[in-house]
Amino acid sequence: MRSIQRRLSLGLVGVLLVVGLILAQGSLWLFDHSLRRYLQEGLENEAQTLMSAIYRGPQGLQLDERRLSAGFQRPYSGQYFRIDFAGEAWRSRSLWDRELPQAAEPGLQAALADGPEGQQWLILRADYQRFGQDISIHVARDYTPVLDSFQRLQRLGLLLGGVALGVILLLQRFIVRRALRPLEQARQQIMQLQQGQRSQLEEQVPDELQPLVAQINHLLSHTEDSLKRSRNALGNLGHALKTPLAVLVSLLDREEFRQCPELQGALRLQLEHIEQRIARELGRARLAGEVLPGAHFVCARELPELFATLEMIHGGHLQLSWQASADLRLPWDREDLLELLGNLLDNACKWADSRVQLTIDSHAAGCRIQIEDDGPGIEPSRRELVLNRGSRLDEQVTGHGLGLGIVRDIVDTWGGQIMLTDSALGGLQVRIELPYRTP
Repeated sequence: MRSIQRRLSLGLVGVLLVVGLILAQGSLWLFDHSLRRYLQEGLENEAQTLMSAIYRGPQGLQLDERRLSAGFQRPYSGQYFRIDFAGEAWRSRSLWDRELPQAAEPGLQAALADGPEGQQWLILRADYQRFGQDISIHVARDYTPVLDSFQRLQRLGLLLGGVALGVILLLQRFIVRRALRPLEQARQQIMQLQQGQRSQLEEQVPDELQPLVAQINHLLSHTEDSLKRSRNALGNLGHALKTPLAVLVSLLDREEFRQCPELQGALRLQLEHIEQRIARELGRARLAGEVLPGAHFVCARELPELFATLEMIHGGHLQLSWQASADLRLPWDREDLLELLGNLLDNACKWADSRVQLTIDSHAAGCRIQIEDDGPGIEPSRRELVLNRGSRLDEQVTGHGLGLGIVRDIVDTWGGQIMLTDSALGGLQVRIELPYRTP
């Protein structure tokens, strides 16, 4: 969710910056264009006033300075003119020792001209005919105060824009969080589903999420049904095969097979292997029980039932005990953990003399599972062989029935480690280290 908010915030900032810059520059350009048009009218009026101040005197054309604006008399006042006719030129006193650049064409000039003391001149050229003479009048005005106002306006606009952008980002963050709250709730529910705290997602969600939630719930129901059907099918298949196997075993005692001891022994061995495998799979199904998909293992709830089942299977001559925190919840699939513990405890019970102990500890990095018995154990030289992938001790070492194939597959899937060491009880200790998964 944070990444979505970050991407939305970055996208909004980028869009607002681009749009804001375009609007700001566009507004300044329109304002500058409108102001120049307005100043153009003033310059045209000044040019007409200068034209009307020209009269014919005893010595030819003369300029009546009494009709001139006071700004034309003060040096560098920001108002300037130049009148050209018949090879002569009149300049305003405000120009002092500077020349007013002459424009190539009549009208307002697009480019500003450099003036004294850092001034920027806006120049207008107007051409007239008076007293039979061609008269060209250049009128200029200092545009620097307007440029300074533009700069102040830009700084103020940047300040206000930054404040507005911050407010918009805060509002956007609030709106996005509120809009994504249903997704965050759905994510929390999925985590609860993964931890086994629920079996379905709540369907009280916005209309946009209802199809997704309904599809997930449908998938969960379908998965649960598939697991139940598979388990039932496994149990039915195992029970269906037990009778034909018993018949085949009884047929081996007939006279025809007694006459061929080698054939009888080979067939009996293979039938025993098949019977052992069926018994193992039925035991797994019996120990695991009915399971909800995604349900996790709660020690205080699952272990008493598991140990009660083991006591019924192996009788009351064994002392079975377990140690785990009452509130310990293991974040792995309940079915797989029941399968793992069921196999290890079942085999420990088979070879223990009187005692089997299970210890489950949780630490910051993961979980440690220890199963100990007081049986004959395994010689250290053979432990490495047992832990090889695909190896099972009941198939390689006579007198032991520790089926590690299924256990090893589950541990490898979870990224854990399994080790065989000597137990303090005198037999074998199976220690499993499982790292916690990061969500």
